[in-house]
Amino acid sequence: MTSSATCAPRAGRLARVLEIRVSAPGDALDRFEAAWNRAAEGRGFRPFRILSFADLPRLLKTLTPARWALLERLAGEGPVSVYRLAKQLGRDYKNVHTDVARLAALGLIEKNRGGEALVAWDAVRAELRLGRG
Repeated sequence: MTSSATCAPRAGRLARVLEIRVSAPGDALDRFEAAWNRAAEGRGFRPFRILSFADLPRLLKTLTPARWALLERLAGEGPVSVYRLAKQLGRDYKNVHTDVARLAALGLIEKNRGGEALVAWDAVRAELRLGRG
């Protein structure tokens, strides 16, 4: 498992790292149970920043090349309006708006008070496990 503590700090804080996984739905329940038990025992725990997909086709359908390019552009540019983002990417406004809404619903991007989209993460890591055992 990866930890945000292994990334270089940005602006005096630890980097925010999102983990993307292809894993069984039961894995999320196992993580929840482990966190619940640590809290019940009075031990501290760090919040998990994990986005899980049931299978690789679902991951690839969700994180299309166009959406990944959008994320990369936002990471490099900082907060930007959907209109400006569409212009920068050379894409139709409606499609970019749809992609921004979907990525925001997944927690991959956020919107600031001015309604501009921004990437909330310093790094995104992917873990794809082969079904064995």
